[in-house]
Amino acid sequence: MANFSFDVVSDYDLAKVTNAVEQTQRDIANRYDFKGTASGVEYIEDKKGVKITGDNQFHLDSIIDILRKRLAGAGVSQKILDVSSEPATSNLKMSWTVNFVKGLDQEKAKKITKLVRDQLPKVKTQIQGEEIRVTSQKKDELQTAMHTIREADFDFPVEFTNFR
Repeated sequence: MANFSFDVVSDYDLAKVTNAVEQTQRDIANRYDFKGTASGVEYIEDKKGVKITGDNQFHLDSIIDILRKRLAGAGVSQKILDVSSEPATSNLKMSWTVNFVKGLDQEKAKKITKLVRDQLPKVKTQIQGEEIRVTSQKKDELQTAMHTIREADFDFPVEFTNFR
């Protein structure tokens, strides 16, 4: 009997993220409450995150809200934004470095495999670097596994690729 499989990855579409950041930059340039301020958003380190600048915390919160709306409009998960770092203040300006979350480390992968093994004992999981291969004899079991993984509220984005 044939085995069916798919991979679980934590990734994002760079083109969609780039588009969302550029739309956010245009929104900041057009909004009246940002005129004459140091507000802006720019990439850091080969598009692995963004640096948000503003005059105060209100500006930073407004910009991250605009970015979240643009990401949602592009169909990108909000969970790619790592907002755990604190904003820094210097020269009457605030800056906030927000990195993008990408890849499954061992701890995250173990959470997913434990969930699938507990819920669906017939489905097999295997950690392969930064992705997890999920295999089963039946496609229905794989669809149930996808649904189970989607329903679990992880603090990182989860996508499915490589359907076989």
